[in-house]
Amino acid sequence: MNVLRDAAILGLDRNNVDVLQQQLRQTKDRFTGGEVTRTDVAQAEASLAGAQATALAAQSTLQTSVANYRQTIGDEPKNLQPVKALDKPLPKTLVEAIAISQVEHPAIVGSLHGVDAAELNVKVIEGALYPTIGLTGQISQRFDVAGVAVPNQEFTASLMGQISIPIYDGGVTDASTRQAKEQLGQQELQTDLQRDKVRAAVVSAWGVNENSVAIIRSAKAQVAAAEIALAGVREEAKVGQRTTFDILTAQQTLLNARVQLVSAQHDQVVVSYAVMSAIGRLSTANLGLATAQYDAKVHFDQVKDKWLGLHTPDGR
Repeated sequence: MNVLRDAAILGLDRNNVDVLQQQLRQTKDRFTGGEVTRTDVAQAEASLAGAQATALAAQSTLQTSVANYRQTIGDEPKNLQPVKALDKPLPKTLVEAIAISQVEHPAIVGSLHGVDAAELNVKVIEGALYPTIGLTGQISQRFDVAGVAVPNQEFTASLMGQISIPIYDGGVTDASTRQAKEQLGQQELQTDLQRDKVRAAVVSAWGVNENSVAIIRSAKAQVAAAEIALAGVREEAKVGQRTTFDILTAQQTLLNARVQLVSAQHDQVVVSYAVMSAIGRLSTANLGLATAQYDAKVHFDQVKDKWLGLHTPDGR
């Protein structure tokens, strides 16, 4: 979307340069005819120079966006098509969006796993206070053939059980258990904090997405009004009721309105995906992308029973 936006802005800036070049020629012709002053020519020249600088800056911005696209996608942007904002995949209401985020957002899910791990760690440390039971068995068979016609055979078997009961360890286990419980409480607080962060992100993204439609509608109205105003100023300038400065101001106003419209269209698409990200559903599956999906369980199943060997499942 940055590439599309910056390419459109560059096109507007270049078109503005062409218009101002034509305006400068007309102003010089009118100056030759004595209709305007040298000041009008200077104003037209200054506006043209400023427009050329703006176009060069827009070209640099586009090159940066193209480089970022290449870094992220892995290929040059070619034949990019206009994109519409997400609609159907998004929840219908803000309440629904918040409810989904509290259940499905990866940051919250990961933090809840951290709580489970902290609870298990408490139980593991407490296990040091429990008795330990050991069972050892031994079987042996001995043959003695020295100096006898019939070998002596001796068979021995033993079974020994042992119970160890911790009595005193200097308070190490007790202190470690208390520490683990405090860490569990800390993880629970972090989870609550993560929930609040996710909720705030959802509310913010939802609000911006809701307002994006009205912003685009206003931007289109601004462009239409600026086009009418510029046409009227040019007609009035022909009969001497407007100056060159008025024409240049109206031209700049129209350019700004068109740039704002392009940026608003860009923002509407991006923020719709931001809502999907905020609720935790920005994935290839939810977007219906025709691409292979990574499943960590596949690799886990390949190595969970692998006790020996240096090679990875793919042969490296």
